[in-house]
Amino acid sequence: MTQEARLTIDTSALRHNAAILRDSVDAERVMAVVKANGYGHGALESALAFEAGGVDWLGVVDLDEAVALRRGGVSLPILSWLHAPGETFERAVQFEITPGVSDLAQLEACAAAGVPAVHLCLDTGLSRNGAIEEEWEALFDRAAALEREGVLRVEGLMTHLSNTSPQDDGHQTASFVRAVGMLDERGVHPPLQHSAASAAALTYSSPRTAMVRFGLAMYGLSPFADRSAADLGIRPALTLAVPVIGVKAIAAGESTSYGYTWRAERDTRLALLPIGYADGIERIASNRVRVLLGGRLCPVVGRVAMNAMTVDIGPDGGADSVAVSLGDEAVLFGDAAAGHPTVADWADATGTITYEVVARLSHRLPRRYA
Repeated sequence: MTQEARLTIDTSALRHNAAILRDSVDAERVMAVVKANGYGHGALESALAFEAGGVDWLGVVDLDEAVALRRGGVSLPILSWLHAPGETFERAVQFEITPGVSDLAQLEACAAAGVPAVHLCLDTGLSRNGAIEEEWEALFDRAAALEREGVLRVEGLMTHLSNTSPQDDGHQTASFVRAVGMLDERGVHPPLQHSAASAAALTYSSPRTAMVRFGLAMYGLSPFADRSAADLGIRPALTLAVPVIGVKAIAAGESTSYGYTWRAERDTRLALLPIGYADGIERIASNRVRVLLGGRLCPVVGRVAMNAMTVDIGPDGGADSVAVSLGDEAVLFGDAAAGHPTVADWADATGTITYEVVARLSHRLPRRYA
């Protein structure tokens, strides 16, 4: 019954966010990151909305994601920065995708495939992908030689800040500046230098790089614990709602779902919702989150199951009773301006981050675009 879920994405909100965020920074270029199925919003539809909203680049993790965008009609430049061992990059040439390269082997493979331009990806302290500082000299020497020979162009230089503290970000930025200087000494001047994602781009008032990468904020979700989407002028684009498919009364002391992790303290009623952890709703949300149903916020009780969860809607006719009928809509999360629980509410309640709440939403949930 998962097909009855209503995962609605407001594309006008996506376009609005793109325009607002573009105006909020001094960088010459803005990239919208649409990895992980557009943070759960749908990669292709989000990319097309951001394209209409005026962004300059799109960012994805791998070539598979990039090729899918091209086949869907996206024309913006696309950067892809994680590659499997042995990647030959012929698809990058065929579909006009710019690789971010993290080591000499990837650089040589791009040269052999005829890739016209690359972004060099540097590890300045995040310890994920990217060349570490001890590898920069050899990587930069080879990149400079390939550029002099006209084989390829170093169009960009990139890293990713940890957003740990101003001091830590400062150390990473200093490393990045050293890398820029090393490339300058070799006659390589990449015009697109980028290190700031949503949090850093919205934190630093002065321009740090020629391009910034907006991910979470593009979807109307704040990357900050102390600033809401409304504070940033952006609008949440995603609303997740499901119909009530069952209502039943239970007596005080009775329970629901596996393990009986919750027992009713009074006679009450339960509403059954056809969504669960197979759809990306965290099992840890059990007994921790609330949904909007019948105009009130009602707690999810009992364990979230694979395809279902239950909500306490109060005793029939009681002071805390919610009038609910089969087919009524329960909103799991959406826009605070509409009175919905938010993605941030769910993240706080389950001890995770907003990124995870939306990115884990299953592909099997139908997405509708308004």
